[in-house]
Amino acid sequence: MLGICRGRRKFLAASLTLLCIPAITWLYLFAGSFEDGKPVSLSPLESQPHSPRYTASSQRERESLEVRVREVEEENRALRRQLSLAQGHGPAHRRGNHSKTYSMEEGTGDSENLRAGIVAGNSSECGQQPVVEKCETIHVAIVCAGYNASRDVVTLVKSVLFHRRNPLHFHLIADSIAEQILATLFQTWMVPAVRVDFYNADELKSEVSWIPNKHYSGIYGLMKLVLTKTLPANLERVIVLDTDITFATDIAELWAVFHKFKGQQVLGLVENQSDWYLGNLWKNHRPWPALGRGYNTGVILLLLDKLRKMKWEQMWRLTAERELMGMLSTSLADQDIFNAVIKQNPFLVYQLPCFWNVQLSDHTRSEQCYRDVSDLKVIHWNSPKKLRVKNKHVEFFRNLYLTFLEYDGNLLRRELFGCPSEADVNSENLQKQLSELDEDDLCYEFRRERFTVHRTHLYFLHYEYEPTSDNTDVTLVAQLSMDRKSVIQLDLANTKKVMIVPAFETLRYRLSFPKSKAELLSMLDMGTLFTFRYHVWTKGHAPTNFAKWRTATTPYRVEWEADFEPYVVVRRDCPEYDRRFVGFGWNKVAHIMELDAQEYEFIVLPNAYMIHMPHAPSFDITKFRSNKQYRICLKTLKEEFQQDMSRRYGFAALKYLTAENNS
Repeated sequence: MLGICRGRRKFLAASLTLLCIPAITWLYLFAGSFEDGKPVSLSPLESQPHSPRYTASSQRERESLEVRVREVEEENRALRRQLSLAQGHGPAHRRGNHSKTYSMEEGTGDSENLRAGIVAGNSSECGQQPVVEKCETIHVAIVCAGYNASRDVVTLVKSVLFHRRNPLHFHLIADSIAEQILATLFQTWMVPAVRVDFYNADELKSEVSWIPNKHYSGIYGLMKLVLTKTLPANLERVIVLDTDITFATDIAELWAVFHKFKGQQVLGLVENQSDWYLGNLWKNHRPWPALGRGYNTGVILLLLDKLRKMKWEQMWRLTAERELMGMLSTSLADQDIFNAVIKQNPFLVYQLPCFWNVQLSDHTRSEQCYRDVSDLKVIHWNSPKKLRVKNKHVEFFRNLYLTFLEYDGNLLRRELFGCPSEADVNSENLQKQLSELDEDDLCYEFRRERFTVHRTHLYFLHYEYEPTSDNTDVTLVAQLSMDRKSVIQLDLANTKKVMIVPAFETLRYRLSFPKSKAELLSMLDMGTLFTFRYHVWTKGHAPTNFAKWRTATTPYRVEWEADFEPYVVVRRDCPEYDRRFVGFGWNKVAHIMELDAQEYEFIVLPNAYMIHMPHAPSFDITKFRSNKQYRICLKTLKEEFQQDMSRRYGFAALKYLTAENNS
């Protein structure tokens, strides 16, 4: 910290010198241009060589003075270069491992404050430098409802985790769907130094349902107004984010801005970057009242403790009730009400530099917020068009978003050096299991995968689900629907049966899917379709008995055979897949073997079918084909699995070993 302060003093001294030298120089020139109380012209064009006052001595003084002026100007330019270098390298030094000090005086937003500080010569500024402690927890609140929002928020969270260096506490205001999805995600993600709390959005609806809202966010777009009531009473400050945000920097830099609030400032906001609140976008456009261009609420810094003392709840409610008498509804959800309150109470706002919320909306002026990639902090996709919005640099922004969308979240499971995480039983058990493995084992990667907990994002696509009263409903994770009259007939809920769905394939990338069994058989006869993997791995589906299936009208039973790996429908309480088989090879084979060992019946459905479409080879099958060690490890795991089967099922498991040896 002392080093930082010294650096700031040098920076301040250089700045003062830069300002003072021109003043002293011109004061000197001004004083030197008077002789006997009368002004003397310094311009060569105004010199009068025939004047009696024009002497050789005066000429030498003038030339000497001009040389000195040039020297001072050169020194001035050198100081400017030195100052520029100090500004360029200063923040990088302050963001090192030993100091978490972030200066928010970079960029266009605070340049006036920076200049004012230099002129004032505030020697105590070093002690007031905004600081985020190394292990200080940063609190983030997000309203997230529905399956789409839960998908968007994961991309936001990835971008925050990618850059962060501090512990994070997410406060998620979520409906039941989003909570189920995100709770599972974070439990399986197991990111160190991250805590997640959920708040029931459905319980908050009554707080804002009286406000008509035309915005596509619906009722959930108003819930940021009630965060002072919703979040814990002992939480003093929080960063509030929309789900369509992407971070391009460490969120701690934004957290540090709280230290710059003064007086009654309780809201940190970026100015709206469109002309919406100016009311000139179209004829008869009548927006809610706002201060100038108004403020965008996609990124908000809330001082919760002060807001509560100011009776924020009463403040925004009275404002909303009064404005709704004339406006009838909100157009931009909570943003309209925030702006109406600010219009009456401008002292509440600390205006953030615009790079903290670069808004890619229609009619945006966001290009004025950045000159270079390094200027970008937060990107806000606040147009209903999202990634299809028109912007000169939209390709760059879209690629940044897609980078985090597709980024492997498992890579973000990294510890924060020097910041102890809260004890997590699942994580500790995983580490214990991994520590017992031999890293020199050539099959270590296979064995490690057996214990790996994969992050799970549920309900990726929209679904409509109502459980049946007789518990015979079926969910298939595939492009496949299933008639439950088979489920009832086979009494699947009360018996140990496996329903086999016959599999076919096509070599064509475009296919008109057969609407009936008769149409499928016709395509099979014409060579448009084939039984699955008949030309590569016949044994995998041969026991299905496709010849019998062609004429079958009722379900029929088949027996297990070596290497059988059909696609099946089975009760959810069936044995799970063996986790040692990851990637390519033996995962379905081992599962079918386990089902047979537990005396499940294999029943082929006569009127159900599925079709495999062609696709590029997976990474794992490529390794299987090209890597000898991969095949050796897979063989080793098969032998270990069969030994485990023998220990669990005794004499009954001998048939699997015999069948394997004969195959």
